[in-house]
Amino acid sequence: MKMSYREALRMALREALQADARVFLMGEDVGSYGGTYAVSKGLLAEFGPQRIRDTPLSELGFVGAGIGAALGGMRPVVEVMTVNFSLLALDQILNSAATLRHMSGGQFHVPVVIRMATGAGRQVAAQHSHSLEGWYAHIPGIRVLAPATVADAYGMLGPAIDDPDPVIFFEHAQLYNMEEDITPQRCAIAGAAVRRAGADLTLITYGGSLPKTLRAAELLEQDGIQAEVIDLRVLRPLDDGTILESVRRTHRAVVVDEGWKTGSLAAEVVARIMEQGFYDLDAPVLRVCSAEVPVPYARHMEEAALPQPVAIVAAAHQLTGKR
Repeated sequence: MKMSYREALRMALREALQADARVFLMGEDVGSYGGTYAVSKGLLAEFGPQRIRDTPLSELGFVGAGIGAALGGMRPVVEVMTVNFSLLALDQILNSAATLRHMSGGQFHVPVVIRMATGAGRQVAAQHSHSLEGWYAHIPGIRVLAPATVADAYGMLGPAIDDPDPVIFFEHAQLYNMEEDITPQRCAIAGAAVRRAGADLTLITYGGSLPKTLRAAELLEQDGIQAEVIDLRVLRPLDDGTILESVRRTHRAVVVDEGWKTGSLAAEVVARIMEQGFYDLDAPVLRVCSAEVPVPYARHMEEAALPQPVAIVAAAHQLTGKR
């Protein structure tokens, strides 16, 4: 079945709404407008305004309302238009959703899914081009997902809604139009995936950087370098086992992360490889990240600021000594 990333999300949402009366969607423009990225298009007519709820432009308020509904026994899916707006609700996410199970001694669960578009590459300038997945992956008490394929967009959303604890669900805005032939099926939300096998080095990435990393692997193959590509998919908790198994075979690794290098998720991945697999390495682990600047508006400058296949290839050449 061929469908787009956004259609896969819509299918998963529709099935969850049909299967469980506790599930509802809330957020800015999710109803009559059909969602900023058209994910919820048609759902208002199908399920009505009680299940598909447009909210005011107040992330602190409606994310908090979603957390309260989850505490009250509902299964809310809260859509935040873009990741930068989620910062207005960070207090609710960090101090309420992520802590209440711990602070109640396990008496309370917060089964809320907070979906948000993330990433750059669309010429929407610095305030709407953030990749803050690493910020959220820093927080104990939440699960952080970043599906990078159409199959995972469908397969991970249902289990996220079923999870008894809070889930942050990142959808890279560059992926919404991507189409694939898939067999819709639910998948685990607890591990990374090997997207391409290889023996010479490991490329580790997630989200919107996966297509670029796979393209880099194709270019490297032309140079006689077989790159294995790991899609993290689950950013908290990280799947150390899949990462280290690959590095033990290839002995080299490059981490590709659209976030800024300083204090990044890439830095955490590198640290774990060094702590647990240092003696398996034949070269230092390298990172390809976004430039340490607010993302520019101009197309050529934006592209220069973001990780691109040519930079990934250059890092691989540096590690392998091949040209």
